[in-house]
Formats: sequence, structure tokens, C-alpha cells
Amino acid sequence: MKATKAVIPAAGFGTRFLPATKTVPKEMIPLVDRPLIHEVVMEAVRSGIDRLVLVTAAGKSSIEDYFDINPALERFLEEKGKGEILEEVRRISRMVEVLAVRQKEPRGLGHAVLCARDLVGAEPFAVILPDEIMDSEIPCLMQLDALFSRTGQSVIGLQEVPRSETGKYGIIDGDPEQGGAYRVRGVVEKPDPAKAPTRMAVIGRYLLAPEIFPILENLPPGAGGEIQLADALDILARRGELAGQVFQGTRHDAGDKLGFLMATVHYGLKDRRLGPPFLRFLREKISSLGEK
Repeated sequence: MKATKAVIPAAGFGTRFLPATKTVPKEMIPLVDRPLIHEVVMEAVRSGIDRLVLVTAAGKSSIEDYFDINPALERFLEEKGKGEILEEVRRISRMVEVLAVRQKEPRGLGHAVLCARDLVGAEPFAVILPDEIMDSEIPCLMQLDALFSRTGQSVIGLQEVPRSETGKYGIIDGDPEQGGAYRVRGVVEKPDPAKAPTRMAVIGRYLLAPEIFPILENLPPGAGGEIQLADALDILARRGELAGQVFQGTRHDAGDKLGFLMATVHYGLKDRRLGPPFLRFLREKISSLGEK
């Protein structure tokens, strides 16, 4: 069965972007002219998702507002003759149904996913981390869905990373198969690089069977005293119920300041109107730095 619902955990404090995130949710920080969360929602929509479950917290209502209808704004834009931006605003509020649930205390990614259980129901669903931006011709979730449809198993997105960086990710133990697929035997959260079983990192895209929920419900706290999704994935893997798919495309960790800057440059250069003058500016800047 194809997943039609996606869970987006968005309850964190965004501490890596303080002080900006004291009043603005990290997910609403603009990437050129659209907030980060807009990009991941577009990926979901392109992948056939028609219902989003936002897992939010206090002070995050602006995320829900972004996808809601704003009659006053639409009326203002119409009166001012700003038809192009009016259509863009209307398109945002129509592109997907958005539901929200609160994670009342920060208890980890696994707990955030568990908070969405009642709204997801007993069917496969996607989990999308909103600060990981994927740019590819075939959306990342669609790449995972091809393997999900073939195996019927939960599927996680994978990307090879340098061994020195394995301590930043969940790392799989597993065997490669055809077409970038992996048979996953286990998942280790942020291993010491010397002990990492592979260099294949779990990235922020998941297609999960509903069997993950009872595992999360009965999972003891893991690293940091939190309910870790990686620990639940490890249980699935040891049961032989987890596969991995290497993502083909460009990934940016926009939850990190350097990664956010890289994503901004990437999407700024892709913009049809801004790209050419932005490229000229970057070339001039690089040239001037080289002369110093």
C-alpha cells in the first residue's frame, strides 16, 4: 500500500539557530523566499502525499498558519493587483491537508513520531525531517517508495558519508543489493568512527509500516534519555523488516548553519530570476578574496 500521509516532526527549539529561533520556528526560516518547511512539503506532495501531520510545540503556530487560508492577505493582494503572488499564496493553502498534534515535552524523535499515531492510523506513512532539504529529479520519498512497494518493508533513506563523520548520524549495518538498495541488519546511533559498521548514514526520510508504533510505545529511553527512532529501527532491522535506499540527488542539512548557507546558495543559483545576478556576485566576491 502506498503511503499517503507524512509526519513532520517540528517541535524542537532550533537551538543551533538561536537567537533567531527565539521567536521564529527554525522550520520557518526562509530559504531564498520560501520557508524550509515549504521545500519538504513540496517534496511530499510530488511524492503523492495528500495529508500532513505536523508534530509541533508551544510557539510553533506560525507553521500551521503558513498552510492555512488568509482571507485578509488574499483580499489585500487582490486589491493591489498583485495577481502572481496572490496565486502563489492560494496555492500554498490548497496543496495539502494539514493536521497538527502537540509534543508537550521534548522526549526525542521517536516520541514525536509516536505522538502522531492516532492521526496516522494503521497504514504505512512517511516521516520527513524538515531541516533536511533534498533536491532531485525523482523526489526522495518516491525513491524510497519504489523499494517499499517491492519489499513491503519499512524503508529508510541512506547516504554515504566520510568515516570521520559517522559519529553525527545513525549508521546502518547491512549489505548492498541492486539499485542502491540495502538489506539492513541493524542501526547504530552516532557510533565512534572506528567502530562504525559501514559509512551508510540514515538521512531524514523514512517510509514506515505501522508496526513501528508498538515498538516506540514500549521502547525505553535511549541516548540523551530520549525515545530514539534509531533504536526502534534497529529492532525492525533485527527482525528482518527494514530496508534502506541510497538517495540519488543533492542533500543539504539546513539545520546546521553551514548547511543552511550552502542550501541558500544552491537554491539561489537555481532561481530563474535571481540565479544569474547572484552567480555574478559570487564570482566577483571570490575574485576579490583571491586578490587579497
